[in-house]
Amino acid sequence: MSCVKSKKIAVLMGGLSAEREVSLASGAAVHKALQALGYDAIAVDVKRDLPQILVAEGIGAAFIALHGRYGEDGCVQGLLELMKIPYTGSGVLASALAMHKLYSKQAFISSGVLTASFHHVRKGQRVSADMLPFGLPAVVKPVQEGSSVGISIVKEERDLTAAIELASRYDDDILVEQFIEGREVQIGILDDQPIGAIEIVPKNEFYDFEAKYTNGMAEHIFPARLEESLYEKALRVGLSAHMALGCRSYSRVDLLVTPGGDCYALEVNTLPGMTALSLLPEIAAKGSGLVFEDLVDRIMRSASLSVKAA
Repeated sequence: MSCVKSKKIAVLMGGLSAEREVSLASGAAVHKALQALGYDAIAVDVKRDLPQILVAEGIGAAFIALHGRYGEDGCVQGLLELMKIPYTGSGVLASALAMHKLYSKQAFISSGVLTASFHHVRKGQRVSADMLPFGLPAVVKPVQEGSSVGISIVKEERDLTAAIELASRYDDDILVEQFIEGREVQIGILDDQPIGAIEIVPKNEFYDFEAKYTNGMAEHIFPARLEESLYEKALRVGLSAHMALGCRSYSRVDLLVTPGGDCYALEVNTLPGMTALSLLPEIAAKGSGLVFEDLVDRIMRSASLSVKAA
């Protein structure tokens, strides 16, 4: 753990992904909290001149509040490693694995973490329902996007092509995943330990972009409505998914919990949202009594490098 209190902090926000606006909101909240905590923190809207800004400002550590490509996928983490600037969240490999839904699922499987069956599709490939060993309904999603961007639930074969085309707008690799009926449960991880499970009941068909970022479009229930043994199991599965990808410090793990008690890992969010509607701050507050500023402070103090200095 690095001593960052005396360093100049860059809150990296905005960025170049489809989740830019969400990242700006997360970054603004984090920046405000760091300043209130007495950190020397500046907000940096990340563009391609980021290295020059980090040098010019004399940045000593970074709080990464980016979401999506170039920020959550190991790219910025690799840059910071090269520049020897400690940063928050997971390292290069874990960030890349978590962002890549195909490789993260393969890592889950190899680690014994239950995940839904899937079919990998390349952009331009023809897909029909009879090619899917699990049939319909199915969930179609781009392999490397977050915040439910480009996701569709397909119940009829006539809708499959349109769903593939939508996902392919965001990525050349598409995942067609078995639809699992269950409660949407999110596990908060802090300091590599589970701190609680929250249940999401979206007003829409699933927890899509609108439900995630529009006030009143999803009900948050804490703790998740699971019997004690199943609740503890969900926490264990969440931590196992976090560790399977080699994540560090903090994350939010998305699960589907079935009526039969199975906990399916969907994905690990290595840089979960830090907005007023975000789930990790809510889990931290209700599960561990951490107000937002305390959560930001804990995360900031965990900033580090993965590669030992040469």
